Amino acid sequence: LVRHQRFVHRLERRHRCGTCGKMFKKSSHLRNHARTHTGERPFPCQECGKTFNSHANLVRHHLTHTGERPHECPECH
Repeated sequence: LVRHQRFVHRLERRHRCGTCGKMFKKSSHLRNHARTHTGERPFPCQECGKTFNSHANLVRHHLTHTGERPHECPECH
């Protein structure tokens, strides 16, 4: 809970992007953002080879191969 409060509810954003100045609460978020400037995409999909700048984006993409819909709308399903 303390960790959650510190990172989610802390107003202070201490990590600044040296390229565009955007501020982040966590250094890992800055690292992922920095890849938008460098074009680095170190997370390849093992199914199709498409690459991503963050592990979270790779995980979301993987759902396109499995057909899994973990957040399916109860009205549209």
